[in-house]
Amino acid sequence: MEFFSLKGKNAIVTGGNTGLGKAFSLALAKGGANLFIPSIMEDDGSTKELIENEGIKMESMKIDITETGAPKKIIDACVKAFGSVDILVNSAGICNIAEVLDFGRKEWDPMISINLTAAFELSYEAAKQMIPQRSGKIINICSMFSFLGGQWSPAYAAAKHGLAGFTKAYCDELAQYNIQVNGIAPGYYATEITKKTRSNPDTNKKVLDHIPANRWGEPMDLMGTVVFLASRASDYVNGHILAVDGGYLVR
Repeated sequence: MEFFSLKGKNAIVTGGNTGLGKAFSLALAKGGANLFIPSIMEDDGSTKELIENEGIKMESMKIDITETGAPKKIIDACVKAFGSVDILVNSAGICNIAEVLDFGRKEWDPMISINLTAAFELSYEAAKQMIPQRSGKIINICSMFSFLGGQWSPAYAAAKHGLAGFTKAYCDELAQYNIQVNGIAPGYYATEITKKTRSNPDTNKKVLDHIPANRWGEPMDLMGTVVFLASRASDYVNGHILAVDGGYLVR
C-alpha cells in the first residue's frame, strides 16, 4: 500500500476549497500530502479544518488564476511554503450556459481563460520545478465533454476537449523527466452545481437513464482516483483520461 502513499509530497489543487476540488484536496491530504490551495473563493475554514485533521499542512491563497502572472505567483508561493511542488491538480473551472445565438465572446472568453489557458500556464510553471527534480504529477480535471458535444455551452466542450489534448501533449513532452500528466473525467455528480437538475424529476430521470450505475456520483467516488494518479502506483500511467462516470460513456 505504500505505493499509494503521498507522505512528504506537496500538492496544489486549484479551486480546492469548493465543489469537487474540495474532495480532491481532502483525498490528497488523507494520502499524506501537504496542500496549497489557490482559489478566487475565500475558504470558510471548513476545508482547512478537514485537511489539518489529517495531520498535514495546508496553505491557501485568494487569487484569480487568470490574472497575468498569477500562475507563477502560485507555484512560487507553494515552493516557499513547502519546499517543492510534486502534484498539481488543475481543478478550477466555470460553465456558462446559453442558447447558441446568445453564446458569444462574452460567454466564451472567460471559460477558455479559466478552464484551459490557466491550466496550461500553471502546468508550464510547475514543469519548471518538476523537471529539475525529475518527478511530478499533473492531473487535469477534464469532463464527459472532453469526449462529447456541448449543447448550450460550446466553450465548455471546446475547453475540455482542449484540456484532454493538452494532457496528451504535455505527457509527450514531460514523460522523459519522470513526470506523469493525466486527466480525470468526472461524470454527473451530486454537487451544488447540479442541484437544479437533480431536483427536477424530468431532468433527473434523463441523466439517470444514461448512467448504468443508476445513480449520481458522490465526491467520494473521485477520491481514490486522484490519489492513484498522484501516487507512485501510477508511475507508468501517462497521457490517459480516466473517466469516473458510473458507465455514462458506454450507454
